[in-house]
Amino acid sequence: MSTAPAVEVVLYHLSDQGEDVLAAYHEASRRMAGTPGLLGNQLMTELGRPDSYVVVSHWDSWESFEQWETGAQHKDQTTPLREFRDTHRARPFEIYKVLAHY
Repeated sequence: MSTAPAVEVVLYHLSDQGEDVLAAYHEASRRMAGTPGLLGNQLMTELGRPDSYVVVSHWDSWESFEQWETGAQHKDQTTPLREFRDTHRARPFEIYKVLAHY
């Protein structure tokens, strides 16, 4: 049985350049490989909205996420996707603490 993530970070992106979003996602994921506490991430698109994308990252603890987020590498690692952030939202991201998992 795998360990449940303790924190889920959701980033919203908006673009009609799907191939560019996919390439940026792969580059950001490559840069983040080996980040302590990062369990993985995924890129999803909204059904019926091919211009709407979500990246969800899975973290083993709030401490791991916070250490990465406040660290020097954070900005460089996420730069490839930054231009695609959905700026129509009040916040282009949400952070969720996992309360239960099956």
